[in-house]
Amino acid sequence: MNDVKQLTKRMITMRKLALDDRILLKIEKPARYIGNEINAVYKDKSSIDIRFCMCFPDLYEIGMSHLGIQILYDMFNRREDVWCERVYSPWVDLDGILREQRIPLFALESQDPVKDFDFLGITLQYEMCYTNVLQILDLSGIPLLAENRSEEDPLVIGGGPCACNPEPLADFFDLFYVGEGETSYDALLDLYKEHKRAGGTRKAFLVQAAGIPGIYVPSLYQITYHADGTIASRKPQSPQVPQKVKRQAVPELADAVYPDKPLVPFIKITQDRVVLEIQRGCIRGCRFCQAGMLYRPTRERKLSMLKDSARKMLTATGHEEISLSSLSSSDYSGLPELVTYLMETFRERGVNISLPSLRIDAFSLDVMSKIQDIRKSSLTFAPEAGSQRLRDVINKGLTEEVILEGAGEAFQGGWNKVKLYFMLGLPTEQEEDEKYIAWLADKIARRYYEIPKDQRNGKCQITVSTSFFVPKPFTPFQWAPMCTKEEFLDKAHTVNQEIKEQLNRKSIKYNWHEADVTVLEGVLARGDRRLSQVLLRAYEKGCLFDSWTECFDNERWMEAFQETGTDLLFYTTRIRGKDEIFPWDFIDSGVTRQFLYREWERAMEGIVTPNCRRQCQGCGANAYNSGVCLEQRMGHEKETKRETV
Repeated sequence: MNDVKQLTKRMITMRKLALDDRILLKIEKPARYIGNEINAVYKDKSSIDIRFCMCFPDLYEIGMSHLGIQILYDMFNRREDVWCERVYSPWVDLDGILREQRIPLFALESQDPVKDFDFLGITLQYEMCYTNVLQILDLSGIPLLAENRSEEDPLVIGGGPCACNPEPLADFFDLFYVGEGETSYDALLDLYKEHKRAGGTRKAFLVQAAGIPGIYVPSLYQITYHADGTIASRKPQSPQVPQKVKRQAVPELADAVYPDKPLVPFIKITQDRVVLEIQRGCIRGCRFCQAGMLYRPTRERKLSMLKDSARKMLTATGHEEISLSSLSSSDYSGLPELVTYLMETFRERGVNISLPSLRIDAFSLDVMSKIQDIRKSSLTFAPEAGSQRLRDVINKGLTEEVILEGAGEAFQGGWNKVKLYFMLGLPTEQEEDEKYIAWLADKIARRYYEIPKDQRNGKCQITVSTSFFVPKPFTPFQWAPMCTKEEFLDKAHTVNQEIKEQLNRKSIKYNWHEADVTVLEGVLARGDRRLSQVLLRAYEKGCLFDSWTECFDNERWMEAFQETGTDLLFYTTRIRGKDEIFPWDFIDSGVTRQFLYREWERAMEGIVTPNCRRQCQGCGANAYNSGVCLEQRMGHEKETKRETV
């Protein structure tokens, strides 16, 4: 009976689509905009207090693959007083029609205009989606600048990884949520419900919200600058507003909410599978990795919970693949038992298991040989740097011996396709380091051809990919200067030329990332709120979907910098001083600035820092777990067991 009611509700909703059939026939993939997916949530609008529209500012196929929105969508909708719906960036075809016919942007579930909601929550996953944020606001009929919004407009809140430096977007958001959403959102929603019932003003709510841990209200802070453009001071404009905003992290994942019934799209999306998050954080300490620093300390989900969730999600979705999500899956302590359980339990149902972020060791290769078609699949190594010297600088923790040994074991196991990922433009990088990328690829190819010909699986195929290094906030490299577009391209050409000179060059394919996109990403990653004027001008000039090669227009961006009088090089190639105030310094990420600078100094000396499991480095993240981080606690438990024995 309940299934019939749900189907009836869906059919009724389908008759109320914001777009009529004539429009749907004109656009690419209309299923992006009609909603009604399996496990979508529908509620009676008259029985709820808060309407929250969750936005991923990119295509539906990208946003529907994002685990964070699935978690928050489920968490919000478990509340009887909240209805959380979704909206994604409409592709350029529908964008033009919405503007031409003056159709307001709408949420998928109710098909109601986004402007009618209490909150518009926008997740910020990567810098190149920033102009899409303005598109969402513009098409919704919400004033782009927060200062121009009225009491009737939704409160625009940003979150996600890029909220660790929200300043380039400060003028467009009413507030930001800094950190993991499971901790403070209930307090924010409860406060808004009370505020709405009492008929309070928008500004009064923002002042009160700023007192909730993790909530940042940019309009309540005043920034001053030195003559050289660096930040001189940052002052709260009210005694109720904190000097520092503490990034939120879930102390224990055991009790954290996780969706049992994830949304199932009608069309193929980027990651069309069940995603099982096995842990957060990483013990490795790579100095370029923002996620590895931000998501400290490492926190594992319990095996019992993961087994139960896997069973429920596969049943509720009908997916035929499950992916284990983590920054470093190999470091999850229960990985062997979990993988064995999944393989034995779901083998007969034909469920595939995806294991990203694995170190290529004997266990991983053994597992992958059982779950992959070796003749079709490829293995991925991420040395990040070609030379051992540079890998020590970035604290990668991989030796050439380990890389070659892992490749050799893979080749012996039947694989002949390898993907190698590197970065160019890393701190202290020299031309020899760049050439080492080609030399390492050739050494790996040589290892393959050491196998007797009759035991090989065809020809060796090695794909070398290089991205360009972007110094990110809250990493030891946040002090590092960045290369120019021309310097990046010179480095890529050096690698390309060196590969052409290798003995096994026919087995090696090379590609690299767009340099101009990388430079802009670096500007937006470490920028301050003065960049809001550049973003606005770029959007007005037509910049949109900047992460899509076919849409990115660097010339328009350069014009926006020029027309606003903004010096791009100030944000890229300039060397930062030890005590310079960064735009994001008002955020307490858990990892201390002192630790990050100590790691920066060790990088300059090429000194490797042991991972968290081997030795605690006192980064500060342990404060999240009552003074003891996961790795410290595990070590203490082992010692206690020894003493008991």
